[in-house]
Amino acid sequence: MNSDFFMQKAIELSIKNINNNGGPFGCVIVKNNKIISEGVNGVTQNNDPTAHAEIVAIRNACTELNTFDLSGCEMYTSCEPCPMCLSAIYWSHIDIVYYGNSRENAAEIEFDDKFIYDEIKKDISARKIPLKRILKDEAIKAFNLWAQTENKTKY
Repeated sequence: MNSDFFMQKAIELSIKNINNNGGPFGCVIVKNNKIISEGVNGVTQNNDPTAHAEIVAIRNACTELNTFDLSGCEMYTSCEPCPMCLSAIYWSHIDIVYYGNSRENAAEIEFDDKFIYDEIKKDISARKIPLKRILKDEAIKAFNLWAQTENKTKY
C-alpha cells in the first residue's frame, strides 16, 4: 500500500466523523505498512478539547504497541496538525507526517490556529492567558529528585 491509500483512509474517517456529528478531522498511524491506529475528532462528543484526531490516534497507537515511543511510525492526517497535535507528534517521536488540508484551509472553515502560533512566539508575560509562577522552591524538589534517580525511563 502507498501513501495515497493511507491518506484516503484518513480523509474517509474525517468525512464519516462529520456524518456522526463530529469535527472534520481524521487520522491514521501506520507502522510497517499497516494501520495500527485510527483517530477522529471527538472534541464535542467527548467534551474534551484535547480529543483531536491526531491525539486520539497517538493514544490508540501507544496502547496498541504498548509504548510511548512511536519511532518507526508514520502519520496520515486529513489536516495539518495544530500546535497541540504537533507537540504530541514530536513527543511521540513519529517519523513523518502526511497531511491533506493546510492550516489556511482550516482557518477558512473557522478552525484558526494562527492565534495559538502567535501566542507561542510571545514573551510569557505578554500572553492572553496569564502564567503565574508560584511555589518554585517547593516545585523544584520533584525535579531534583528526578535528576538523582538512576533507574528512570527517559522520554
